[in-house]
Amino acid sequence: MIIPLFTSKLFILVPKDLLIDIKSSINTNIMNFLSIDCSTDLGSLFIKVENKTFNKILQSDKYSNDLLMKQILDFFIENDLSFSDISEILVNQGPGNFSALRSSLATAKGISLARNLKLFGYNTFLWSCIKFFNKRDIIYSLTKYREKYFVKKFDKNLISNTKIEEITKEEITKKYNNNFKVITKRVVKYFDDEILKLNNLNIITLDHKELEFLRLRDLLEKSLISPIYLS
Repeated sequence: MIIPLFTSKLFILVPKDLLIDIKSSINTNIMNFLSIDCSTDLGSLFIKVENKTFNKILQSDKYSNDLLMKQILDFFIENDLSFSDISEILVNQGPGNFSALRSSLATAKGISLARNLKLFGYNTFLWSCIKFFNKRDIIYSLTKYREKYFVKKFDKNLISNTKIEEITKEEITKKYNNNFKVITKRVVKYFDDEILKLNNLNIITLDHKELEFLRLRDLLEKSLISPIYLS
């Protein structure tokens, strides 16, 4: 794995108040984490420390390794936080632009290694289903990328044993008309009106705070954290 140049200089460039204090301890009963999402044109950074949360919107031109690392460092400084305040990093694996995802994953892995923080991956398909955990037997998460529609199936425990499947608009309107479906608010503008009028379609606003639920349910990726790219 190649660690971004900016990340490799972390110990030199970060102010002293951002360096880990070996004597400090993190409350292991509370999940304190940084979440990085560069899966869309408008990405985001999110930090949760105890009962406080912090958000920052990212433009896609800030997704390159060094610029993203600088945005993260500035985000911590602006909110008077340090890496010793968190114990984990969560990064969105996609789907989305491959270069942006690759950059954010490399940056997250670099920080994880440099700061000895646990690293976990999540994807937008799973993220969009959190609100319906144990409420629906089957959930179909839909998205659209480069004029193509894709679906992933989850059970009531948000477990998926199926691959991401490319489907047509006609298949969605006929085969999935009465099935319970979710799409994220950020992709609504790309969907055909006929799909948006279907029964049991739920438009979801993604919330970084809900990622904690996935972590506690052991639903995050721990080993093979790689970009999900749809072509």
